[in-house]
Amino acid sequence: MMVMTLKLDGKTVREAVDKQKDSIFSTLSELVAFNSPRGEAGNREAALWVKEAFEKFGIEMEAHETSDGTLALVGTRAGEADAPEVLLYSHYDVVPAGDPEKWDSAPFTLTKRDGRWYGRGAADCKGNIATHLAVLETVEKLGGTRANLRIVIEGSEEVGGEGLDSLIESNPELFKADVICIVDAGNAKAGVPTITSSLRGGGQMDITITTMASPAHSGEFGGPAPDATFALIRTLDSLRDEDGFVVIDGLDNTVRWEGQQYSAEDFAKDAGVLEGVDIIAGDKGTPSDQLWSRVAVTVTGFSSTPVEEAVNAVPNIARARVNFRVPEKMDAHEVAEKLKAHVENHVPFNAQCEIELSEVSQPFSAKLDGPAIQLLEEALSAAYDGAEVVKVGMGGSIPLTTKLQGLYPDSEIALYGVEEPAANIHSPNESVDPEEIYAIAVAEALLLLSI
Repeated sequence: MMVMTLKLDGKTVREAVDKQKDSIFSTLSELVAFNSPRGEAGNREAALWVKEAFEKFGIEMEAHETSDGTLALVGTRAGEADAPEVLLYSHYDVVPAGDPEKWDSAPFTLTKRDGRWYGRGAADCKGNIATHLAVLETVEKLGGTRANLRIVIEGSEEVGGEGLDSLIESNPELFKADVICIVDAGNAKAGVPTITSSLRGGGQMDITITTMASPAHSGEFGGPAPDATFALIRTLDSLRDEDGFVVIDGLDNTVRWEGQQYSAEDFAKDAGVLEGVDIIAGDKGTPSDQLWSRVAVTVTGFSSTPVEEAVNAVPNIARARVNFRVPEKMDAHEVAEKLKAHVENHVPFNAQCEIELSEVSQPFSAKLDGPAIQLLEEALSAAYDGAEVVKVGMGGSIPLTTKLQGLYPDSEIALYGVEEPAANIHSPNESVDPEEIYAIAVAEALLLLSI
């Protein structure tokens, strides 16, 4: 196996990155200003901005129209003939900002506050794009890289990445690389250098329960009439035991996580659990077990009669959307079928139940023994002043990883980035710790300068 080692020290590279602090803030400010969920005008505007930004570094960027109406940007820059090809990935789309009243500052204005930078996409994933750009600037200042660079920045990751998936299927050669850096992850906590070792797969399940042709007057029929809302609540309740742990008929959901642990105290703080409210943890399972080794089930949507429209009638129909997450070493399609069967078998009153599965994706397990991954680990440690690099799972899903691993099994796939628990991604007041941007830029620059 080829042996790689760092060719520069972290201090030299950090000095080069530190000179860019003002320009990094300016770059990220411009990018955060685009309201860029898929379907918004800012999505296309952000894509064109990203294209121009990378072209300034001699990257030949091509914008590919995708099947979901977004632009996937794929760029290349030739290095030395015998050098590895390195792919750097991020995405410019974001989840919607939601109600601006829930933000302490304007979501599309990057705002400094309490040592952090606030704005939609500041961490996920525009902060990672700003990091890539800072890396290219740093590498140029320090002598350049031998690597053959490939840049992939997509615009629909937050809604499943269907557009990029279809482009991979039609043009797989655009994504071939020896080292694939998926920069849409982050550290276990700020200041702790981290490589993500696994990702959960998962999917969506829509459940509709119907009991009567129409609502029935609760005075005349309440009692014996089968309440669809109650039936759905009881069905959903069957997916948790008396202590709140997820149970699915026919599935062993008691696997333990053997790696770096996520303490209950840290989890409660990072998740924003209210004081006095218990998290679901204990002898049956730790937060790490449930995040990285077990199937998780979350009710993400529920509808029956809105409270504002309530009348004295027994509901005849109720719906729920269930998001499920599948850990590494499990088959997402098998889990989906067992979950579906469990729901069907626990519907009370012989009520009619319709189930629709969608967006089922497989989990990902990284191979961490390759020379480039080991070089990245060395680079991350140097960027964080010699700190030990930890390896943890990540609860989210990035379907791109499994697709590329299937196409190019010999490629080394690395997951890291500027996101960490305090970033509050996908929620109001999303933020990034600028020190994470600087340190990850140092690590990635070290990787490119040494490869």
